[in-house]
Amino acid sequence: MMKNNKNIFIIMAAVIGMIIGGLGLYYGTTELGWFSKTVVNKLEKEVTINESGIADSVDKLYDAVVVVGALKEDKLSSSGTGFVYKVDDKKAYIITNAHVVSGGNSVKVQFTDGNTYDVELVGQDEYADIAVLSIDKEKKLLVAELGSSEEARLGDTLFTIGAPLDSEYSWTVTRGILSGKDRLVEVGTGNSNVANWVMSVLQTDAAINSGNSGGPIANSNGEVIGVTNMKLVSSGVEGIGFAIPIEDAINYANQLIENKEIIRPILGVGTLNVTDVEALQFQYSIKVDSSITSGAVVAYVQAGSPAAEAGFEKGDVITKFGDYDITSSAKLKYYLYKYQVGDKIKVSYKRGTKTTETTVNLNERAS
Repeated sequence: MMKNNKNIFIIMAAVIGMIIGGLGLYYGTTELGWFSKTVVNKLEKEVTINESGIADSVDKLYDAVVVVGALKEDKLSSSGTGFVYKVDDKKAYIITNAHVVSGGNSVKVQFTDGNTYDVELVGQDEYADIAVLSIDKEKKLLVAELGSSEEARLGDTLFTIGAPLDSEYSWTVTRGILSGKDRLVEVGTGNSNVANWVMSVLQTDAAINSGNSGGPIANSNGEVIGVTNMKLVSSGVEGIGFAIPIEDAINYANQLIENKEIIRPILGVGTLNVTDVEALQFQYSIKVDSSITSGAVVAYVQAGSPAAEAGFEKGDVITKFGDYDITSSAKLKYYLYKYQVGDKIKVSYKRGTKTTETTVNLNERAS
């Protein structure tokens, strides 16, 4: 009997202990709330710190960004984005893309305060796709802080500020990462719909739309590392946008401000791709041997040019220019501009199926 009473006592003590422990846990979590409160506060604090950091970076750059409008006979012909990148004793200078302003005979910019001003087109270069605008320094302007694309790493957070589509969406901010560096992308210059030039650009998955052209792409510190200029548009392709590295953009912009001609060498040939079979046959009566699958086909040679002096003829297929393999007409122009006026360059080409080498002495062309 005493044994049974002892067992009952033990069971009752255990039950009472569980009840007290349960009440204590309930009271601690619901009334005092110390456990759940600690976790929630920690999570909220981390999110706030991260998001505030990006917002502060956007604020740092936001008011330096402008909407750019090119006008022809007082009618808007094209629009895009730009940003103030430096000031001197009298003027402030705005960078944008050459393709944003090339269609107009006057340019206006609008700042975040809503004010719109006429600006001077200092200069532009279609191959670099850079244009520089100037405005009176007396206007209260924020100048963008410049960073380094060379120091940027794949996966770094980037953001853009621009005016996609139309003025209703001006100063839109988009965010992504640095997806690639030193991408060689074939593009058409001027009004050409054919790829006749290659640009070395940064790649990002930040959303870029028509109207973003000429705007800044910045790192998470709000420092501009590139000038947005194009995106890849194709079915099945998403999130591939490009920007001119800031070092290249500033180099060309400063030359334009200093009234320097941007001098590039001339070879003196017109070329097509090996794959442009119809144009080669029907326009130029050129047939390339089927064993040749890539290169720049010489369609014509300018009299007295470096190419003429080096012995090039219609139908030759250029396969190597200096240190670079040539796979297309656009690549030939890109690598030609890697050299300086006066350089002597070894060139390999095929005449028929025979490979020949020659040396060209590059002359100059001002653009």
